[in-house]
Amino acid sequence: MQANQSRKTGVLLVNLGTPDSPEVPDVRKYLREFLMDERVIDIPFPNRWALVNLIIAPFRAPKSAKVYKELWEERGSPLKFYGEDIEKMLQAHLGDRYFVKLAMRYQNPGIPEGLAAFQKAGLSKIVVVPFFPQYASATTGSVYQKVMDVVSGWQTIPEITFTNTFFDHPKFVEHFATAARKYIAERPYDYFLFSYHGVPERQIRKGDVSGHTCQFGACCETLRADNRLCYRAQCFETTRLLARELGLKEGTYSTAFQSRLGKDPWIQPYTEDMVKKLAAEGKKNVLAFSPAFVADCLETTIEVGEEYKEVFEANGGSHWQLVESLNNSPLYVELLADLIHQRES
Repeated sequence: MQANQSRKTGVLLVNLGTPDSPEVPDVRKYLREFLMDERVIDIPFPNRWALVNLIIAPFRAPKSAKVYKELWEERGSPLKFYGEDIEKMLQAHLGDRYFVKLAMRYQNPGIPEGLAAFQKAGLSKIVVVPFFPQYASATTGSVYQKVMDVVSGWQTIPEITFTNTFFDHPKFVEHFATAARKYIAERPYDYFLFSYHGVPERQIRKGDVSGHTCQFGACCETLRADNRLCYRAQCFETTRLLARELGLKEGTYSTAFQSRLGKDPWIQPYTEDMVKKLAAEGKKNVLAFSPAFVADCLETTIEVGEEYKEVFEANGGSHWQLVESLNNSPLYVELLADLIHQRES
């Protein structure tokens, strides 16, 4: 798409990324770029290099490639093609005064290419919109750093603003609540599980600038000024907002965290342990949510939708249903437009 003179604001939509194909070499390439990010695996470079290039990428890539082949559709990776849909829908919604580009933090299309298109067009303003409902250093923080690294080399830098979180946006809550009600109308559910991507506890501690707020317990029971940017606290707040919108009773829902990597402790409770616990307690019908993701991907469709379903059923559960992510919902387009307009007010 060529920008014309009427476009004044560039909008860079950034999601995490996906391999170019589900083949082992492309999956290995993606894993190396992703896991070598110092904000993702935040250990000294030599240790990170050895861990990623000598252990994780060689041995995990073949296993991950098999899973990506299950996920892949005719249009490719859902995370990417849903992003392409949103790029087109948002461009149509915003009109010609904006120049909308999709980018991935890792792999293609890249952040440098998206920003280069804006630079070439001579735009006066850029709004960067990370596709992460809750803030984490490894996601939103990494996008901020990459954008700043790229533009730091420009001779002239336009006004650049960043959106931060949107887990509490009314349209975000509305989407998940509406999608959930569709399933609730079909059958009674005796439990509702909200599963979020996990991060190491050390990353949460690093983000606690006070040095004493984060206790991995009662500190997440409310969202306050002193924990506003804590990922774990934001996840618990997301659950509370959705539970309130759906009218869920206390004791019928909980928050958990998935996708652990390595031996260090990650934020808890762990989703897999929670799934087993629910089945052991006699819960038969569980409705699961993945509100840390805007597009159904490996971590939602496969991990929550299939792998945890198998765990639940193997331990005595009867019915497990995953609520779909925002994907290419018109509500998501309206939400993004709201975020962008707020940066211009």
